[in-house]
Amino acid sequence: FFMRFGFPKWTIIFVFLLIFGFFNIFLGNNTIELFFKVFLGLFLSYLFYYYVILFYNFQVEALFKFYLKGVYFVTLIGLFQFFSFQFGFYQGYDYSWLLNKWGIIQGGNFGIRVNSVFPEPTHFAAFISSGFFIAVYDLLNWKTPFYYNKIESLLVITVYLFAFSGLGYVCLILTLVIFLINYGFIRYLLIAIPVIFISYFFLYNNIMEFKNRTDSTIEIFSTGNFSVGGTHGSSIILYNNFHITFENFKSNFFFGTGLGSHPVAAEKYSLTKSISTYGFQLNYADANSMFLRLLSETGLFGTIIFLWVLFKCYIRKQPNNPDSNHWLISNALFVLILLNLFRQGHYFLNGFPFYIWLYYFNYLNYKKTQAILPKKIGF
Repeated sequence: FFMRFGFPKWTIIFVFLLIFGFFNIFLGNNTIELFFKVFLGLFLSYLFYYYVILFYNFQVEALFKFYLKGVYFVTLIGLFQFFSFQFGFYQGYDYSWLLNKWGIIQGGNFGIRVNSVFPEPTHFAAFISSGFFIAVYDLLNWKTPFYYNKIESLLVITVYLFAFSGLGYVCLILTLVIFLINYGFIRYLLIAIPVIFISYFFLYNNIMEFKNRTDSTIEIFSTGNFSVGGTHGSSIILYNNFHITFENFKSNFFFGTGLGSHPVAAEKYSLTKSISTYGFQLNYADANSMFLRLLSETGLFGTIIFLWVLFKCYIRKQPNNPDSNHWLISNALFVLILLNLFRQGHYFLNGFPFYIWLYYFNYLNYKKTQAILPKKIGF
């Protein structure tokens, strides 16, 4: 790819990150091992997926449909996993015999939380969220769907909810809000708001996992108090990383302490260092949230660049061009990116840079249709 396409100009951003990284290593805010593990992985991931899109000649819709095919495939595996558990077929629901990260996650209303080929239901919920968004759209527009037929749409939606993931329920509500924004806030206000509230109260009163996480998160962020065993573990981990980020950001607000440095900050500021229970230190590396990690490791510099791309490249439904799919792809990817900002701190987990590039080049393709394409395609 490099011999064919050369070196893109946007890599100048990584030159700055490299300089800031060495500076923070010198100051003792980071280690050279932590920095290069993240820097090289992040740089090579963004470079590779950038080349992939160039190789496919910026055909974002075709690449996005590859992703939707993948969503349907892992959904079928999730469905098989769910029913295998109900019928007691061990090899069909616990995939640890294939890979150690593919274990069973018990819980939910049916005894199992679907994770398919992902390590956790949260990862499953985060990375097929764009497919869930499209499935909802296709179900509502079943006469003229974008990709899934009615049965496929229902299957994707149902299995997605079988993950019993708090992040998945956030996706559900976010999807409803985004459709409200794109189809006319005022027109559907009286319908959408009751639907959103009813959906929330149904989830809160019927899904114990959702209720516990909601109550614990509200309590710990409003009071700052928590207890091991009394407060939901995920809420403690999120709040602890919020505290670490806030303290680290105060001292290094402009450029952060360098890629990969959040574990070093955690050693200084963590509220759970004295807790020996397994699991409370697992998310030191990724801050349990990409937004928190960006603030901690890249400061305002990296966070502003990321948020600028996110909101600059967002496309609303265009009344004067109803047949365009750019807004649909944009909003579906917008959901996935927001969920990762909220609860997935790994910068390149499951090919995350691929979705960022799809989002960006979808915007450029849209601009091209509007006859205002920038002079040269590139970041």
